[in-house]
Amino acid sequence: MITMLRAQLASNPDAIALADHSGALTWQELASRAAAWRSTLATAGLKTGDTVGILLTNRREVFEVLLGCLHSGITVVPINTHLTEPEVAYILKDSGASALVTDRTDITGLPIFDPAKPVQGKDPGEPVCGQLMVYTSGTTGAPKGVLNGLFTLGDPFDRIERMLNYAGRLLDVPNDGRVLLVGPWYHSAQLFFALMSLLRGSTLIVRERFDAEPILTVLQQERITHCHLVPTQFVRFLRLPSAVKESFDPSALRTIWHGGAACPQDVKRLMIEWWGPVITEYYGASEGGAVTLISAEEWVKRPGSVGRPIPPNDILIVDEDGNELGPNQTGRVYMRRPGRGFQYHNAEDKTRAAHLRPGVFTYGEIGHVDTDGYLFLTGRAQDMIISGGVNVYPAEVEAVLLRHPAVRDAAVIGTPDDEFGERVAAVVELESPVPFSELDVHCRSSLAGFKVPRQYRVVDSLTRESTGKIRKDLLRDLLAAHPEEGTGA
Repeated sequence: MITMLRAQLASNPDAIALADHSGALTWQELASRAAAWRSTLATAGLKTGDTVGILLTNRREVFEVLLGCLHSGITVVPINTHLTEPEVAYILKDSGASALVTDRTDITGLPIFDPAKPVQGKDPGEPVCGQLMVYTSGTTGAPKGVLNGLFTLGDPFDRIERMLNYAGRLLDVPNDGRVLLVGPWYHSAQLFFALMSLLRGSTLIVRERFDAEPILTVLQQERITHCHLVPTQFVRFLRLPSAVKESFDPSALRTIWHGGAACPQDVKRLMIEWWGPVITEYYGASEGGAVTLISAEEWVKRPGSVGRPIPPNDILIVDEDGNELGPNQTGRVYMRRPGRGFQYHNAEDKTRAAHLRPGVFTYGEIGHVDTDGYLFLTGRAQDMIISGGVNVYPAEVEAVLLRHPAVRDAAVIGTPDDEFGERVAAVVELESPVPFSELDVHCRSSLAGFKVPRQYRVVDSLTRESTGKIRKDLLRDLLAAHPEEGTGA
């Protein structure tokens, strides 16, 4: 029995549950495929407490395998399909995986399951709740597995039902929607919003990749009600031809969740004007899920905020000594969630460093809370640039650069400087050629002089994770190799 689908199987087993480019499954068919995976895993000797990696692009089989594992007491490790074989091998070894579900042929060393061919065999016995271990994107080092407690090994299934109801009330995860998954499923936000929507009874539409104009067509033709997007996708929608944008009817949309990276205020404002007050922003991470939320209506009144804490979370702002700060004072952002934190797999020191005390943890951001309890983020502590003893927050500089019409994307980092300790440097992706002197003038019109980039580097593509994150360690290596290029005033 696929316990987490029992309500859908009882009420509407022949309705469409899941669809991708290759076809659709009813709730009954999805449950049967998940049950076949339970049998496949048991026949292969996998048991409660074992770990299985899944290395697949967006396709419906992902959710068949997920449901099979989550009813078999298995820890599931989603793996980024862009990783190289050594990177995949690192995650498989670090997680202790016993098997891998993949359609790639270059992975060796573990039993491999074909995602399209579950095999009925051994009776797997009574369902046992599994769990998910999501690996961080590794933007500053080797990725670490995170167990955040959303699903916990051996949990009673009625606890999962309570969690899903909570997600419905507070995050508008629908039980009657048409939800589009267009970002990679193996990123935590995409995974949890898609999986929770499916488990609540919504139809999940899966597309393999994001391309602005075709996805705009999917949103309209499929009458999508809910979708998770990231700011770079907003930018690509907004840069579509005017005729394409004007022909889009957003009336079916109910909620567009977004997070994962800072969204420039001009971009978000334009999206709200175009699609209406359906855009809901959250602040969260793989480690502990979403902790704040802000509606479009609230954001228009407090542009730049990521919202107020979602119960039972509280937000604390603390200084370098761990002392709590008052409203409108900038410091490290901590979340207080009684009885729940998170842990990094095989990394006790990193887990300890992320916690101020039990139940009080940080995602690494700097920010402040206003007098009404709304959180504003300034940037990540590890990304902050200290130039001449003054703090510079890269997100602020990046937002200004992105307002220049020739700049398609931008990332700002600190590089070593003999006089000031660090200097501000920008790596930009351009729509059209522009002299650095023009970017300098543009930045100086909005930023104090010490925040203006002293070095520029143009790249063909600023490759981002699908969460919106950039590997800034790689950009530092790039700038170190070309310190003379694009030196500003």
